[in-house]
Amino acid sequence: MALRLGYKASAEQFGPVELADFAVLAEQAGFDSVFVSDHFQPWRHDGGHAPAALPWLGAVGARTEKIVMGTSVLTPTFRYHPAVIAQAFATLGLLYPGRVILGVGSGESLNEVALGLQWPDGKERFARLKEAITLIKKLWVEDRVTFEGTYYSTDKATIYDKPEQPVPLYVGASGPAATRLAGRVADGFITTSGKAPELYSQTLLPALDEGAGKVGRTLDDLDLLIEMKVSFDHDADRALADTKNWAALALSPEEKTQVHDPIEMQRLADALPVERAASRWIVSTDPEEHVEKIKTYVDLGFKHLVFHAPGTDQARFLTLYGEEVLPRLRALGIAGDA
Repeated sequence: MALRLGYKASAEQFGPVELADFAVLAEQAGFDSVFVSDHFQPWRHDGGHAPAALPWLGAVGARTEKIVMGTSVLTPTFRYHPAVIAQAFATLGLLYPGRVILGVGSGESLNEVALGLQWPDGKERFARLKEAITLIKKLWVEDRVTFEGTYYSTDKATIYDKPEQPVPLYVGASGPAATRLAGRVADGFITTSGKAPELYSQTLLPALDEGAGKVGRTLDDLDLLIEMKVSFDHDADRALADTKNWAALALSPEEKTQVHDPIEMQRLADALPVERAASRWIVSTDPEEHVEKIKTYVDLGFKHLVFHAPGTDQARFLTLYGEEVLPRLRALGIAGDA
């Protein structure tokens, strides 16, 4: 599988119209895919945004020609019934054949507690995700589905409009259990860059391989997608300062797991020094340095790199990265043509 180069549309940072414009520009700039998160609330209250992913993907598909679109990630277990997600992505798959991916994860309390939902422990969130995936897949290939699970049920349910080939389903994970699940049941695996190197080499990728092996597959049978956190600009000070927009990414799980309010998340993030905010990002004015650091993830086996830039001028990023970094990656022979 040729390596693909994608763009992460920052739904927490921009409204739906502007964000769709960036997706169109990403296709024009030579990116192969565009992925969007599906949050009910952003990680920052002041200037924050949270457009709904489902109508946004439909609009972007209508304005583009070939770019692959997906969620990174959507939680099909609390705000949505899994059957509703199965229906929605079957429709998107018919509208844009071969261009749609459903990426799912176990969720964040920030997006669910605001609706009056109780936030369960990790064991229950994982069990819900497993059950939701099972039901979604059944609805994509069977008719009259009666399903009695621990958390979800259907009674003679049919998705009447669905593509002949089901939409690829990817699982997003940062721990071994969900990663093993991805290896067993998913078409792809989603994670994020900028964490300790041994997390990828010693924990996640072995777990993914273990899960795949249980069903007679190898890592070559999966699309290994990683969101690459990159801050690239000709102005070094600007590249560093831009990371403050996403300082919350540098918070530890212990610091943010039970934070349900964007105002509180913003307060915690703003208290961090810029050096810590930048710790998750490749921050450099040198395109060759970006390529060299990106290549370490390719060498680990990641095949689909989705670049997330923290700055407010996304059009500038897309143009600069499209002109100065993507061609260098393709010239290495590690990426296919856009």
